[in-house]
Amino acid sequence: MQDSELHKNIAILIPAKNEADSVGAVIRGIKRCFSGQIIVIDDASQDETASIARQAGAYVIPLAYSLGAWGATQTGLRYAWQQGYAVAITMDADGQHEPDSIPILLAALAPANCDVVIGAHPQRGSFARRFAWSLFRWLSGVTLEDLTSGLRGYNQKAINILASSEATLLDYQDMGVLMLLSQNNLIIEEVPISMQPRRNGHSRIFSSWWAVTHYMIYTLILCLARSKRIKIRQLKPFNPLIFK
Repeated sequence: MQDSELHKNIAILIPAKNEADSVGAVIRGIKRCFSGQIIVIDDASQDETASIARQAGAYVIPLAYSLGAWGATQTGLRYAWQQGYAVAITMDADGQHEPDSIPILLAALAPANCDVVIGAHPQRGSFARRFAWSLFRWLSGVTLEDLTSGLRGYNQKAINILASSEATLLDYQDMGVLMLLSQNNLIIEEVPISMQPRRNGHSRIFSSWWAVTHYMIYTLILCLARSKRIKIRQLKPFNPLIFK
């Protein structure tokens, strides 16, 4: 079967905010190994991110105001659910994730042995980040090595859960998402991949010490609260009519 047939039910989701310097190269790199739909969720960028993404061949979902990295990602997941995609791959727009990792994630999902696959590269973490990861693992019971990788593959079951109203309450796409998936008994696997440094600039999420402090406090409280919840529960089904 040709790649175009294999990839037609797969969507690549790229949340992007002010990534005009890198998003075009990221999309062109993906196109070299992926023939399906590439969707850029423009998080109210103030530069040419959206137009450059369109010129590079991506479908762009423009947001009227910034929802943050997770809000933009969830918008893409809701769109993928409404369009009936079987698999969604999330990637960053800053060039850290290598397009060659896409086939690795798809191969891990293909046998249906897991619901979620994470492209893991824990070596990139500083001492402080690794210490935080250890603390989060201890508090939450989540045993994954790379807790913050944005390179992930989700099947339809995972997409449905992450498109739900409960997932909308999350502020970040790492621990909260992983705990929500785990509590709904989804199987999460990690595959080792390589990552590159950002092409330019600095993290949009951890842009200041205040942002880092807010993230740490929020995530610690989330780990303490969610770790005590029961694992199996019903989520209100996502209503795709909001996109019609």
